[in-house]
Amino acid sequence: MAQKPSIPKGTRDFGQVEMARRNYIFDTIKSVFCLYGFQQIETPAMENLSTLMGKYGEEGDKLLFRIQNSGEKAALAPEKGLRYDLTVPFARYVVQHREEISFPFKRFQIQPVWRADRPQKGRYREFYQCDVDVIGSNSLLGELELVQIVEEVYRRLGIRVCLHINNRKILAGIAEVIGAPDKIIDITVAIDKLDKIGVEAVNAELAERGLSEKAVKALQPILNLAGTTAEKLTALRTILVNSEIGLKGVAELEELFGLIEATGVQLNIELDLCLARGLNYYTGAIFEVKALDAQIGSITGGGRYDNLTGIFGMPDVSGVGISFGADRIYDVLTELDLFPKELQSATRVLFATFGDAELHYALGWAKALRAQKIAVEVYPEPTKMKKQMGYADAKQIPYVAIVGGDEMAQNKVMLKEMASGEQKLATLEELCTIL
Repeated sequence: MAQKPSIPKGTRDFGQVEMARRNYIFDTIKSVFCLYGFQQIETPAMENLSTLMGKYGEEGDKLLFRIQNSGEKAALAPEKGLRYDLTVPFARYVVQHREEISFPFKRFQIQPVWRADRPQKGRYREFYQCDVDVIGSNSLLGELELVQIVEEVYRRLGIRVCLHINNRKILAGIAEVIGAPDKIIDITVAIDKLDKIGVEAVNAELAERGLSEKAVKALQPILNLAGTTAEKLTALRTILVNSEIGLKGVAELEELFGLIEATGVQLNIELDLCLARGLNYYTGAIFEVKALDAQIGSITGGGRYDNLTGIFGMPDVSGVGISFGADRIYDVLTELDLFPKELQSATRVLFATFGDAELHYALGWAKALRAQKIAVEVYPEPTKMKKQMGYADAKQIPYVAIVGGDEMAQNKVMLKEMASGEQKLATLEELCTIL
């Protein structure tokens, strides 16, 4: 017996319903990106492994998919890997194409990425990211536009969210004032898990990573800092008074929150000092978006990176970007039943016929309707009407245009609205108007 076909764990097939819904997400996000002047690029699925390694931290490097070289010169070819995210390939692209780019460069990408992670709900090995970045400017207007984009995308999708904001300079300052400046990466990796594993487990991991009991104890009041955004920033100014980098992070957040207030952003925003974002390349503001009505991890995340292109030979170029996780957004929209019902079928009308003459008649009408950008199907053979109606019902096509001898004689069709069952004769002009 032939083995039943399958696909690798952590990957999925997408049928016609899933693709209609996914394209709804992609089109919504893309339209908002374009609204702010961002333009689309694409990069290859694979990169040289040297491009990817060392950019995502120790844990990220372990999740890279490596590609085995093949061919006569395989031993001499550079090792390759599937891209882990879209930001590092973007930095490589900027350096490689610097002569063709006008800075600041505002780009977006909607492509799949791969991570050798343990598959679970909301976490896949192959998934799509929708990235938007601006590179070549230090202005916090970049951060503000990302906040505005987050607000508009989730308003259009109908998902209630909270945007969590922090600054990696503040985290560096915290590491300084608790006496562990060399442990900044260990601290950020550990506290980034706070909402997943809890404070006791985070403290245990900090100890395992070499932080002294005194340093862990000194960190607790900072992790538990409460109050309004203004109160938290005021408290941080006192806590970080002896840390130049920490105070710079506070100043950047004060400016960003001032811009947010001045532009009337209505998004639910929280200053979250436990937000760390595990990727090592972040140097300034960091963002994470969580759905308020669904139990799932972050659905959008990103931040400021000051020298990512430097590793490719183009130093001192600052950028900021954010990534929308299309697959998690899909899960949230599904759980909350927020997809528009009309997505189920792109086809607006199906022509159902009784014979060959009627079929030829329907083809002329279909051509005329398609010229008006109306999606049309003609059932391919004049079989039993029940079968043709069943096809329309299965595909959730809202209208069926029935063509028989009487309809042809009047140069009309019998139009049936599937939801109500109502039928009426219609001319081609009337059909165009209805559809």
